[in-house]
Amino acid sequence: VWGVTRQLEKEKIDIFHGLSNELPLNIHQSEVKSIVTIHDLIFLRYPQYYHSIDRKIYTYKFRKACENADKIIAISECTKRDIIEYFRIPADKIEVVYQGCDLSFMHPVAAEKKREIRAKYQLPDHYILNVGSIEERKNALSAVQALTMLPEQIHLVIVGRHTEYTDKIERFIKENKLEERVHIISNVPFDDLPAFYQLAEIFVYPSRFEGFGLVLAEAMSCGIPCVSFDCPHGPSDIIKDHEDGLLVEKENIKELADKICYLIENENVRIKMGHKARENVKRFLPENVMPQWKNLFESLTYSSK
Repeated sequence: VWGVTRQLEKEKIDIFHGLSNELPLNIHQSEVKSIVTIHDLIFLRYPQYYHSIDRKIYTYKFRKACENADKIIAISECTKRDIIEYFRIPADKIEVVYQGCDLSFMHPVAAEKKREIRAKYQLPDHYILNVGSIEERKNALSAVQALTMLPEQIHLVIVGRHTEYTDKIERFIKENKLEERVHIISNVPFDDLPAFYQLAEIFVYPSRFEGFGLVLAEAMSCGIPCVSFDCPHGPSDIIKDHEDGLLVEKENIKELADKICYLIENENVRIKMGHKARENVKRFLPENVMPQWKNLFESLTYSSK
C-alpha cells in the first residue's frame, strides 16, 4: 500500500482513483490528488449480514479512504447519505455519479436467440424474473411468497448462484408445492442474460438494501417494468414510481403480489412502463455521465493540494 503512493509520485501521476472503496493509506501526504468511489455501506447499515472481523476491516478501510480522499464518488444518493451519517464527511466533498450497465441490455435480442435461450433453460411461457446474488439481503424469498397469491400460469425465474439462503427458499417451495412454478437457475453466462430479461413479463426485486441496484437498470434497459421494495436505497434512485415501474412498501408481500398482478392483468400499462423505463434509464448512459467525470477531474487538476 505504501509503495503504491511512491510509485505514483515517481511516475508524476496527477490523480489516483480508487475504484472500489479503498485508497493507499498515505496518499493524502503526497502531491497526488485522489478520488475514491464508495459503492455502499451495507456492512454498517445491516451488520447482521457480515462477520464481525470483516465489518471492522471494511469500516477502517472505507473511513480512511473517505477522510483522505480529495473527492468522494457515491453511486447513489443513498450511499451519499450513509457516508455523511456514518463517517461524518462534509456533503460538499461527495459527488453522486450513477453507475451504468452494459450496453448489450439496450439492444433487442433476436427472435432466434430468444427461442434458443428458452429451450436451453426450459423457460416457461409467462414468468416474472429476479436476478442477483441469492442471499438474505436480496430477499428473493419474498418474490416466491408473492407467487402463492398470483395466477397459477405465472412462474418465477430466479437467476443467481446457489447459496445456503437458496436452501431456505427451496424448503418454502417444497412446503407450498411450488416446484413446477419456481425455476432457480445458476451459472448463466453474461451473454445469455439480456434474453432472460427480454423474455420476462416483469422484473421483481424485493431487496432490502442496495447501494444502487444495477440489475434494475439492466431490466429497464431491456424495456421491462420493475416492481421493487421502496426503501432508502438504490431502487428509489432508479425507479420513478408509476412511470417505469412500481414501488412497494418494504416487506409487504400482499402489496408486492397485488402490484405484480396489476401489471400482469394490464398489458397496455406494462408496455407503456417498459417504454418509459428504456427512456429513463438513458440517464445512466456513458455520454450522459461523462460530463460529470470531466468536470470532477478538471476541478481537481486545477486546484491545489
